[in-house]
Amino acid sequence: MKKNLIHIFIVCITVVFATSCSEDFLETKPTTKMSGDGMFTTANSALVPLNGIYRMMYEQGWSTTGNVQQCDGLSAWNLMADVMGEDMVMKDQGSGWYWYDCIYNVKSRYTSSAWRSYDLWNGYYKLILNANYIIAAEETMEGDSQDVNYVIGQAYAIRAYCYHYLAMMFARTYKGHESEPCVPIYTEPSVAGTEGTPRSTVAEVYTQIRSDIDKAVELLKNAAAQKHSTHISYYVANGIKARICLTTNEWSEAAAAAKIARSSHRIGEGTDLTSGMNNAKLPNVMWGAEIIDTQTPGWGPFLYHMDAFSMFPGTQNYAASAQKCISVPLYNKLGAADIRRQWWIPEATTLPAANGDPFEFASHIQVKFRFSDPVTALGDKIWMRVEEMYLTEAEALCRQGGQEDAARNVLKEYMLKRDPNYNTTKTGTALGALTTDETRSLLEEILIQRRIELWGEYGRIYDIKRLKQGFTRTTEMGWPTSALIPGRNTQDPETYAWVLTIPQSEFDGNASLDPDKDQNPTGDTK
Repeated sequence: MKKNLIHIFIVCITVVFATSCSEDFLETKPTTKMSGDGMFTTANSALVPLNGIYRMMYEQGWSTTGNVQQCDGLSAWNLMADVMGEDMVMKDQGSGWYWYDCIYNVKSRYTSSAWRSYDLWNGYYKLILNANYIIAAEETMEGDSQDVNYVIGQAYAIRAYCYHYLAMMFARTYKGHESEPCVPIYTEPSVAGTEGTPRSTVAEVYTQIRSDIDKAVELLKNAAAQKHSTHISYYVANGIKARICLTTNEWSEAAAAAKIARSSHRIGEGTDLTSGMNNAKLPNVMWGAEIIDTQTPGWGPFLYHMDAFSMFPGTQNYAASAQKCISVPLYNKLGAADIRRQWWIPEATTLPAANGDPFEFASHIQVKFRFSDPVTALGDKIWMRVEEMYLTEAEALCRQGGQEDAARNVLKEYMLKRDPNYNTTKTGTALGALTTDETRSLLEEILIQRRIELWGEYGRIYDIKRLKQGFTRTTEMGWPTSALIPGRNTQDPETYAWVLTIPQSEFDGNASLDPDKDQNPTGDTK
């Protein structure tokens, strides 16, 4: 880490963006004129580096040239985790972006700074290390207490979020693996010469995560109102806490946090759901990045990989060459009146391409995510919707003894905005060894609705890992034979197939790590 840390504070100065916190969008005027010390003196000035952190969450550049098209922050990392599962079918490899995640062919590439190990490690740690500068000013920052809480609380939430996702990708899931090695912990500002730290255990990392998110919730409860949809509010912080508590199996706390989180927004319906999931101002969106035309990075952000139907003059949008479809069995779980059927087209479709030639779109292709303006490549990035919190609360209640009626009631409240004919009398918490081994339990029903609702948004592999289920892919699901991953042990919930390798750059710069002892397996077993 030492070599990488030399540049962290430079990033904080040169990548951050000044803000007016206007109602329309975050201003993006770069500033290099404010000194590092001055940035953290007051709550108002600290909004500059804070907004810089958020901008980093949706920028390209976490990996080196040649692979940035699949390395543009939070949405890319969630899409990566989706294509690693069974529900998002990639019909073809296209130019290869996300394809190697899909077919489990990235772990051996840890020596390269162009591939996924480096991308995630570099990205999350830079967010953490920049957040550490803000947190370090907690006792000295001047300003109204609500404004100080607003800034410091978000920094704690960002750090908790990043460590949570680092833990989910660079270690096996929390439950049952508490004593296994996870990732290094940094809680102080880092400068040139800062020594790297060894890997902490999974339990130690989650102790830090819980401390950070609990502090974030405490501060943001007594903070100024959310200034922009990109900022983490008190309710979003509770949403992050609910995600963390699902992973650690703290059911009562997950339910309580999710209930608070969902009190801030209403369930989406109608055009909230069918207009392309490209507007962070929708009433069901809790957290997302509002993208303006001067912020579009050009080729390669999330919607380029999803929206296959947006045609550009003289060419075909990239997503058409690597079409994303829902698995057939999961689509068939939808009721006839379920509005979410409009997120996919079940029949194969042929339309003229820009040059007039016929172009075939696969069956069950997604139209859930569309550009708001394909000509300028506009479309916001959505990172948390209120519907997730209903499903989280329902799951967490279901797992607690004597709470099944409450779980069904929460599920029904949500589902009536999806399918007016919906009802369930299911009971129990049994899950199959594989995601295709159906038990018809209430817990399984909640998880099926979660899989449908959060398709393309949450990262399917994160749930598969914490649920300790295995999965298979078949051509009957819609998968091409080239993506069936034969020989990969995804049927075993204890597999290391879902654990990324640590990038070589970390071993090169961190004397506390030994590549012979600390590297994760490049295969599926240790």
